[in-house]
Amino acid sequence: MRTSSEICIDASFALKLVLFEPGSEEAHDLWESWLGSDLLVIAPLLLFFEATSVIRNHVHRGLISEDVGRMALEALQGLSIRAVYSEELHLRAWEFATHFDRPTAYDSYYLAVANAAGCDLWTADPRLYNAVGEELSWVNYLGK
Repeated sequence: MRTSSEICIDASFALKLVLFEPGSEEAHDLWESWLGSDLLVIAPLLLFFEATSVIRNHVHRGLISEDVGRMALEALQGLSIRAVYSEELHLRAWEFATHFDRPTAYDSYYLAVANAAGCDLWTADPRLYNAVGEELSWVNYLGK
């Protein structure tokens, strides 16, 4: 684990905090420990777009009700996550996506933010972790 006053999370992790899914309890435990130790949780601004889209998709497919979806979105907005954005993120995300031969760059934005901050990244996405975890020791998988 890197020594930093920040922790980066991705949308898959954030969704565990606002929806009842496998891994939600573990995500909540980690979240509480971070807040209790004054760590600042950061993420690219993209997190909020991705998570909103997933919540809306859950409503559309009938997995959760409209009311539950709205509550999840409100809970997401209430989380203490500092959204990070800079022009340099685009190039850095591109470099990560290229290096790890990723078909899209979405997940690479989380890598770019964590790398720039010198902090750990937490994900609940097994595809992301499997693609980079062996090389990037600072990427942590919620299910591990």
